[in-house]
Amino acid sequence: MIGKLDLATLQNLWWLICSVVGALFVFLTFVQGGQSMLLAIGHDEDEKRLVVNSLGRKWELTFTTLVLFGGALFAAFPKFYATSFGGAYWVWMFILFTFIIQAVSYEYRSKEDNFLGTLTYDIFLLVNGVVGVLLIGVAVGTFFTGANFSLNAYNLVTWHHPLRGLEAVFNPFNLALGLFLVFLARTLAALYLKNNLAHEGLRLRLGRAGFRNLLYALPFLLYVLGRLVFMDGYAVDPESGAVGLEAGKYLHNLMVMPLLAVMLACGLVLVIWGVVGNRFTSGDKGIWLAGPGTFLVALTLFLLAGYNNTPFYPSTFDPASSLTIHNASSSHYTLTVMSYIALAIPVVLAYVFCFWRKMDIGKLSTADMARELDLY
Repeated sequence: MIGKLDLATLQNLWWLICSVVGALFVFLTFVQGGQSMLLAIGHDEDEKRLVVNSLGRKWELTFTTLVLFGGALFAAFPKFYATSFGGAYWVWMFILFTFIIQAVSYEYRSKEDNFLGTLTYDIFLLVNGVVGVLLIGVAVGTFFTGANFSLNAYNLVTWHHPLRGLEAVFNPFNLALGLFLVFLARTLAALYLKNNLAHEGLRLRLGRAGFRNLLYALPFLLYVLGRLVFMDGYAVDPESGAVGLEAGKYLHNLMVMPLLAVMLACGLVLVIWGVVGNRFTSGDKGIWLAGPGTFLVALTLFLLAGYNNTPFYPSTFDPASSLTIHNASSSHYTLTVMSYIALAIPVVLAYVFCFWRKMDIGKLSTADMARELDLY
């Protein structure tokens, strides 16, 4: 049946698949959020070690999901991968660097005689938790605000700004989206850690921290949503293929695709419900509400950027060079073969879920730190 799908259907399907993986990654950034709170939430070395080992059980899932997201984009939409990574390479190099020092930190933080010292690795984790997530949010923001590139007849990219992607940080929308993701990751981390740890002092502080970081995130969220509703966006004329600015483009997308508006509203309600319940009750299940809520919000943003004749990577320098899911995709044959492989995704997700449950079958305590040998 997959082999009978036309190219346009496969392109839409693969944007959906990439969006699902990207939204899953946004949820998993609670690991980075926990790292960014480590120095503040842990009052002594035992508490810090407890937090690091709770997060250390999940950091590889986050990194693997990021790699999977990049790999899916590379295979399904190679022109985007070549354009963004080939032109805006400084922003991607900084993101990669923060994830390298994260991996090094988990590997060497608790090693005996490490010459850098534990504090250095804690700072590395902080950098990954703040700078890494911020820059990823900024990069995603360019799906809406565009980037300074042009493509020639041979699809060779020319970047028209010396900062090579880092200039996107100075766009208020991109920066607000990045800061929202930073505080959202910290909110999710507080919910996850409260659910995963058996330490009353930490759990009390985490309940307050989750609510506080949600309040910090709200102004940036409101700015992003306000801009999405009122900002002009790039649109593709389905008949001529010409790309131009359209007033209220993303509001128009929400009206044409009302399911996305419902998903966005449900996602926001779930996040707020999870955080408020986590703060003002003795329960610790808020992550199971806020996690799916975060997934729905992120999925909505990705789908909003690519569907309904919308360039998901618009060029502010040369609108005709803007990338859409149609002009940036792989061939029909490649997408068909990939679709057959993608049938294994539910199996992989089931494995991840079972693996997750096995790791979190019991709450982590300081007594576990004394018994376990393989510690972070």
